[in-house]
Amino acid sequence: MNAETDALFKAIKRCRVCESGLSAGVNPVLTIDDRSKILIVGQAPGTKVHSSGIPWDDQSGKELRSWLGVAEETFYDPKNFAIVPMGFCYPGKGKNGDLPPRRECAPLWHESIFEQLQNIKLTLLIGQYAQSYYLRGEKCRTLTETVRNYQRYLPTYFPLPHPSPRNFIWMSKNLWFKEGAVPVLQGWIDRVLHEA
Repeated sequence: MNAETDALFKAIKRCRVCESGLSAGVNPVLTIDDRSKILIVGQAPGTKVHSSGIPWDDQSGKELRSWLGVAEETFYDPKNFAIVPMGFCYPGKGKNGDLPPRRECAPLWHESIFEQLQNIKLTLLIGQYAQSYYLRGEKCRTLTETVRNYQRYLPTYFPLPHPSPRNFIWMSKNLWFKEGAVPVLQGWIDRVLHEA
């Protein structure tokens, strides 16, 4: 990681903008490196990831890595993957699961981060928050339609559902995702990672 990217990373790790609104406290979780080839834009860390400080260090991360067809050491090598959530800290618990990502993070930090990530060849947009923010008027009416029409957004973006165990019902209703979209995704990941 170059000095400028390292300084930005440290500044984000010190961020306290949302501190008063976070019941679990502040612990920004992300991975950035100016050499990264693939960018993962997710939602926000869950409780386990918030505690460990390691992105996707949970059951959702295991599922995501299986979709990508990569081992942990490949996934956690910052030369391969930059991991930048919409909200950097655990947002807290709501009535139906975790609260949405904090709105402050993306406008405050994403542009500066992406200026450092000049080697990105593919961006994975995981979940409705990342898709709404980055696809804006280009996204479909529902997450299912957006993911089903992933070819429309290539070669820049690949929209994905969230790999949470809570999405088991969605997965069982949308078998086309693992049967059709995941093999295409794995092909893209493999090509990008092995490009000279």
